Amino acid sequence: MKIKVINKSKNELPSYKFIGDSGMDVRADIGESIIMSPGQRYTVPTGLYFKIPLGYEIQVRPRSGLANKYGITVLNTPGTIDSTYTGELKVILYNSGDSDFTVESGDRIAQIVLQEVPMIVWEEVSEFTEETDRGSGGFGHTGIK
Repeated sequence: MKIKVINKSKNELPSYKFIGDSGMDVRADIGESIIMSPGQRYTVPTGLYFKIPLGYEIQVRPRSGLANKYGITVLNTPGTIDSTYTGELKVILYNSGDSDFTVESGDRIAQIVLQEVPMIVWEEVSEFTEETDRGSGGFGHTGIK
């Protein structure tokens, strides 16, 4: 699927590393290094702008390597870029690690995934006539362990 993109950064466009990958890495587009202390969040610009077709979104997700090695994650995971938003993609990074983490311009900071989003049409009813095995059982109803 072709997606229109404006790249105002000096970085290459996101791309798949391997055939079959679902996510593409996005890179920081910043003037100076950002030093993130533990517990700190920072909104990092990417210089990327997308024109997403109606019925789709781009999800912004953490990179597993950053999360595993440094505790760096995307705070609102997954972040959503709606089809009606055409502003710059900015990534809310969060340092859940134990030490400072430095973000440099060009660093791979998150990944994006194109996702189809069916639109909901509500059918209001007074009760459900179909039964399920689970029913209305909620948190922990099958036991703690």
